[in-house]
Amino acid sequence: SLHTCSFRDDASVSWWGYHGAGQLGDGTTTRLNTPTQNTSLGTTRPAVAISSEYGLTCAILDDGSVSCWGYGGHGQLGDGTTTDARNTPTQTSSLGTGRTAVAISSGTIKTCAILDDGSVSCWGGNYYGQLGDGSTTNRSTPTQTSSLGTGRTAVAISSGGWHTCAILDDASVSCWAWNREGQLGDGTSINHRITPTQTSSLGTGRTAVAISSGDYHTCAILDDGTVSCWGYNGGG
Repeated sequence: SLHTCSFRDDASVSWWGYHGAGQLGDGTTTRLNTPTQNTSLGTTRPAVAISSEYGLTCAILDDGSVSCWGYGGHGQLGDGTTTDARNTPTQTSSLGTGRTAVAISSGTIKTCAILDDGSVSCWGGNYYGQLGDGSTTNRSTPTQTSSLGTGRTAVAISSGGWHTCAILDDASVSCWAWNREGQLGDGTSINHRITPTQTSSLGTGRTAVAISSGDYHTCAILDDGTVSCWGYNGGG
């Protein structure tokens, strides 16, 4: 929110916009109206994926580690602290022995990453089960979600404002956290789910190929090129 990041052709990162929590990662808190390159993502480390939301930015580096910067008051920097702000990229704590990140998505006060074994690890605010670990305890270090289902792994992930949805290896969808508007797609509006929960059917024979979560809704592209959405619809 209020800032933008982009890759340069040398795999460094540039950003611009609001800078009150250090979310531009250039070592200052000065608002920028032109793209400015970061200070460093780690010694000689380029970025391969990046996600920004709500004053926080996290990037996957070329060695599969994750570096975050910006607002961290709920532990969403993943570095074992609840520091209000870091204005330079800071590596998260371990993703697990031998584990690396392959995809990442930041939502309001939390970040989730798919790891190289197809599991999902999240960190940050967890008031509504946003971390999917079966608790509502904030986590300042990467924490594995509960099971995605027997034998199931994640292949794509999208964190909305207060929920997260993942496409699984069988092309079904599993979601967790805030659900008052039905954004988990499980046929209920139960307050929240603290573990990954499969959505209802995407349609007879239909599977998901891409997914995107908003503050209170989720949409997926299906295998036949149609789009299916669920959740809040007050603005159409």
